[in-house]
Amino acid sequence: ELLLIYEVLNQKNLNLKKKLYKEKTGKEFDTRNKYKVYETLRKENKNATIIVPPNTYLNKDTKLFPLSGLSLSQTINCNENGYYSSYQSDRYGFNNPDDEWESNQIEYLIIGDSFAQGACVNKPYDIASVIRDLSKKTVLNLGYGANGPLLEYATLKEYLDTNVKKILWIYYEGNDVEDLADELKNKTLLKYLNNSDFSQDLKFKQKQVNEYTLKTIKQKIESEHLRFKIFKFLKLYNLRSLSSSSKEPRLQKEFKKIAKLIHELSIKNNSELYFIYLPVYFRYNSSYDDTNYLLIKKIINDLQIPFIDIHTEVFMKEKKPLKLFPFGLVGHYNVSGYNKVGRSIYELTQK
Repeated sequence: ELLLIYEVLNQKNLNLKKKLYKEKTGKEFDTRNKYKVYETLRKENKNATIIVPPNTYLNKDTKLFPLSGLSLSQTINCNENGYYSSYQSDRYGFNNPDDEWESNQIEYLIIGDSFAQGACVNKPYDIASVIRDLSKKTVLNLGYGANGPLLEYATLKEYLDTNVKKILWIYYEGNDVEDLADELKNKTLLKYLNNSDFSQDLKFKQKQVNEYTLKTIKQKIESEHLRFKIFKFLKLYNLRSLSSSSKEPRLQKEFKKIAKLIHELSIKNNSELYFIYLPVYFRYNSSYDDTNYLLIKKIINDLQIPFIDIHTEVFMKEKKPLKLFPFGLVGHYNVSGYNKVGRSIYELTQK
């Protein structure tokens, strides 16, 4: 039954996307899977790779827990707009121009999940690039697909420098707290949560991170099958966000603890922290329960962290909010959506 649902929904959306993309661009929608694109690109560029989200290692007993991907490589991301987006990763495997790390002052440092990373669009259309272009200052993007609050905190602990002026914590209401439920089961991530002095010193272990990434890619290619595709579909399109798991008291408690730790870390670092709340697609095509939204907002407000609500600042100002999603269908934001979100964040963080 699950297989049937997956096939029907996926094929219906794909057929519509192909039609709309052809009408808009005159080009054919790229229907290859990520691994076919990877194999083709590798023939031209031996440094080509695909994203390997940190949550890949949640259920693995590894000596090292990578929080980024392969460094200095053309990295294939995803396709929701008719083409596969990609980016040249920096020295630590994130989506940044590498020379951003050389700046004496970092105006913005971003943590978050795939929306922060810039899923399914190319530079200069991701949020970090939009802010970088508007501010004419250094922006470091530490976002990575499928990250939840604990992975985001761990990433901040590993890569935050004292020269960061503003920290943008980009929170996606679709699945961030649900992702936390899985993260809390990992022994390494719990060390970040329970020991303020814990660090893996990942900045000095990029060679090992690269080795883990390459090994994981090889395993994924060898084991690519339908079950993985279904899992990816469920994660990406967030069907489980319709559940009530994020209302569980334990997750609320742990989220509040992480928010407090991130706030304390920003204060200690003399950095201004902003919490950016991103809305899910289902707000605009079905009935919406704002219980989780109100819970998260209260936690952030109680900690006196500036709360930027992208739903009210961007999407509610649109006559047709669904136009900010690829072809008006479920997924990440499209180029226009990312641009408006980035501009809004920039304007609201100016002092």
